[in-house]
Amino acid sequence: MSEYRTIRLETDARGVATLTLARPDTHNAFDAEMIAELTSAATLLATDEDARVVVLRGEGRSFCAGGDLNWMRAQRDKDRAGKMDESRALAAMLGALNRLPKPLIARVHGNAFGGGVGLLAVCDVAIAVEGVRFALTETRLGLIPATIGPFVVRRMGEGLARQVFFTGRPFDTDFALRGGLIGMSCPPEDLDEQVEKAVADALTGAPGAIAAAKRLCLDLGAAEPETLAEHTAALLADRWETDEAQAGIEAFFERRRPPWSVRD
Repeated sequence: MSEYRTIRLETDARGVATLTLARPDTHNAFDAEMIAELTSAATLLATDEDARVVVLRGEGRSFCAGGDLNWMRAQRDKDRAGKMDESRALAAMLGALNRLPKPLIARVHGNAFGGGVGLLAVCDVAIAVEGVRFALTETRLGLIPATIGPFVVRRMGEGLARQVFFTGRPFDTDFALRGGLIGMSCPPEDLDEQVEKAVADALTGAPGAIAAAKRLCLDLGAAEPETLAEHTAALLADRWETDEAQAGIEAFFERRRPPWSVRD
């Protein structure tokens, strides 16, 4: 049993590690503590010989709602260097999970927004319940999905990413399947069975060979997303300082429509 506060980490006798986002009261939204704890857990799992497969899941109604409201307030009040530090920390966390030398399987029982989509983009297999929703809503706040962007574009491809980066409109499991963000969808009652099948498949391979095969996939793909962290941190810091972002964030905090919005 882990001693973390925002996540839980448990490994069973088979070598299946369960990494749980444990902030159900905030829909498992990221804050600085959760980002640090997920980074720590990923680092630990990378060298834990007892852990052969990792299942990522969330508590409560949602898988992950993205950025925590108070964390976003704290970012707004930081100077440019502070904003970039927060972006680097998030990129480092996603990079650590992306490089994890063991299968990372997402159990998606509820909605995933913003950074939650980024989490799915670094998983090897994601299995979602039919009817869950996904969205990248940053532009509605006057921001951009900069830090998670390289991971999402690498997973979904530029063409499909363009369709969800701009509007912030939620998309369903059918679109997520076409974009490769998830590997399959199923009725709620079948979710655990399908996750278990994915786990069983992962346990049939030699751990060293699986790690090497995953490294091969990363090497054969485009530039690793984490290498773009400095560039995306600067882009996001730039957006934070715009009048649009100031107006959009204030509207979000006050639960009202931003000035440019002409519909819900």
